[in-house]
Amino acid sequence: MLSTLSPEDLIPGDHPIRRIRKVVDAVLAGLDDEFAAMYAMTGRPSVPPEQLLKASVLMAMYSIRSERAFCERLNYDLLFKWFLDLAIDAKAFDATTFSKNRRRLLDHEIADRFFAAVVAQAKLRRYVSSDHFSVDGTLLEAWASHKSFQPKDGPPSSMPPGRNAEVGFRGQRRSNQTHVSTTDPEARMARKSNATAAKLSYAGHLLMEHRNALLVDIELTEANGYAERDTALEMLARLPASRRRRTVAGDKGYDTAGFVADVRALGVTPHVAPNTTRQRSTIDGRTTRHPGHQTSQRIRKRIEEPFGWIKTIAGGRKLRYIGRQRNRAWFLMTGAVYNILRITALDAAPA
Repeated sequence: MLSTLSPEDLIPGDHPIRRIRKVVDAVLAGLDDEFAAMYAMTGRPSVPPEQLLKASVLMAMYSIRSERAFCERLNYDLLFKWFLDLAIDAKAFDATTFSKNRRRLLDHEIADRFFAAVVAQAKLRRYVSSDHFSVDGTLLEAWASHKSFQPKDGPPSSMPPGRNAEVGFRGQRRSNQTHVSTTDPEARMARKSNATAAKLSYAGHLLMEHRNALLVDIELTEANGYAERDTALEMLARLPASRRRRTVAGDKGYDTAGFVADVRALGVTPHVAPNTTRQRSTIDGRTTRHPGHQTSQRIRKRIEEPFGWIKTIAGGRKLRYIGRQRNRAWFLMTGAVYNILRITALDAAPA
């Protein structure tokens, strides 16, 4: 049966996905040179990297847990085919395409470039503040279980027979110095507070600007007691140079003498929340008396919005890959998608 129908005819003209695709296409257009350097001029044709990145955008927006589930849905979801510039009768590519091309994308740091290009789109629209920021971190559970946390030296713990047998760790001393996960050796045992259980995790970090709560930097590191403050300093140091005095807001965990001194050495005023529960705060009245400190502390809470979106909608509460490098690339792409959604919402807002 001959039909002239195309996916373009089936997507409503006022559908939000059209505004999202416009931003994504503009970002990908700026990465053409990087894509051209990734592939040889000869050989069999491959799935374009633009389609793989667009697929990652859709997976984050529509809460698709795995690449295999995405490829299955791509066979019958016409909106997905339209977003990837596929014909109605085009078959979905195999899920192993993601695995085979992941190393190529990692080697060329495409996730970093994609995130930077999205931030550039926000700056082009003047949505980004260059003076006022907030920083925060969170734990993201690794794709590894407690059973894989085995001693570094000596024989592994005895496992009862069975596919998923119960294993008791009561009375055993287990720490990151003596044990390591056999599933994901780069994951570290960590917990958010004394009232929560420790899990194999990575630490995710965000740097948010205050004008429209857009992410300007993002990082995923090893989960340890110093990762939040150390990574915050690294992200602040990566900001473009400015003659104006900047501010950075943070929660009580950033109220340490070392962090405050290092932030000030970077030319940034620390607007962190004073921690007076068990110590004397390093932030005194010279900082807290200004209205800007209260404003920074009020806006700072918006950094929980991208964290919540990444963990729930994008499915990042438990990471899906093994190793920091692959999970970091996923984290960067997901943060970029969050920014794209914010940019399209701001574009559609009345002036």
